[in-house]
Amino acid sequence: MGAQKSIHAGKAKIDVNVDFSHKLCASLMLPSLRGSQSPLSLVIGSLCIKHPNLFGGSEKLDVSWDKGLYDSNAIIAYRRPRPEWLSQQSFVIQHSVSPEIGVHGTPIDNFSQSGSGGVNLSQFSVGLDLTEPANSNWSSTTSIRFKHIRPLNDEGRSISRDLDGLPVTCSGSPHDSMVVLKQESQYAKANDHSFFRIRFQIEQGIPLLSKWIIFNKLKFVASKGVKFGPAFLLTSLTGGSIVGDMAPYQAFAIGGLRSVRGYGEGAIGAGRSCLVANSELTFPLNKMLDGAIFLDGGTDLGSGRHVPGNPSLRQGKPGSGIGLGYGLRFKSQFGHFQIDYAINAFQQKTVYFGISNLTS
Repeated sequence: MGAQKSIHAGKAKIDVNVDFSHKLCASLMLPSLRGSQSPLSLVIGSLCIKHPNLFGGSEKLDVSWDKGLYDSNAIIAYRRPRPEWLSQQSFVIQHSVSPEIGVHGTPIDNFSQSGSGGVNLSQFSVGLDLTEPANSNWSSTTSIRFKHIRPLNDEGRSISRDLDGLPVTCSGSPHDSMVVLKQESQYAKANDHSFFRIRFQIEQGIPLLSKWIIFNKLKFVASKGVKFGPAFLLTSLTGGSIVGDMAPYQAFAIGGLRSVRGYGEGAIGAGRSCLVANSELTFPLNKMLDGAIFLDGGTDLGSGRHVPGNPSLRQGKPGSGIGLGYGLRFKSQFGHFQIDYAINAFQQKTVYFGISNLTS
């Protein structure tokens, strides 16, 4: 339910994608995050401009803009060519606006959905990304970025406190600033019958100024997939922890489609630490349709009370939860469609509908 168009202007390529399908999906499964909506909010889409030889020396320029129902993300990336054995460098400017549902969202319908908590995040960052040459099964990326984060209410005005009057920034002012050094490393190994992948992510806040946030954040994701005849079992374990200064929006949110299904986004809790386990067994029903059964679980390891303002306690979130259910995976030339039916520990049912890998 959309349109896609590619335009070639000289050496540059422009991709335009306008899609109405997510509006239908969201209206079926999500509570409204805004009191009123303009006609533009009914459309989601993306604009991508690529130039492979900007200044005649194979410099690459990528400009992309994605608009969702309630969020937007714009990225400008400039890459200079370097020998393959050296780190590839990218200069990146990014600006995004999105609802902060995971931490400040309000659980409704027995924690199966999350409504707006009146907090949105406007984030601007600029910096350098370094991608190391792949070494056997290992790959790594290092980045250093300046970040400026400004909380907004649902009307788009800057705020420093949430609806309960508690701070939503670390500094207590209407914005936080920080320089973040980020290191991502991944190990992956696969054969015809199984695969294993583990990814580590470390973020370090660098105190160039006294008012800037100083923290260390670690996150890991380990996943294992194994074939059992025509069926495929996928398991994963995600964990993380943050020490030092932190704003509430930096907490680990637990619950939702990419966390523990059966719960709304962040409806289980938000903590300084987290642990989430997922398992899913898929099996073919025909050439284009797979069935799936899954079991998810997650916990904040009792760290929710250590998040500034303790938003999880104020919203009555349980801190841990289990969800189970079944679903369908539909594969076509236009993309992959996913429908999941899940039930949580409060016997509340939730339906998820997702679309991915859309192609022309």
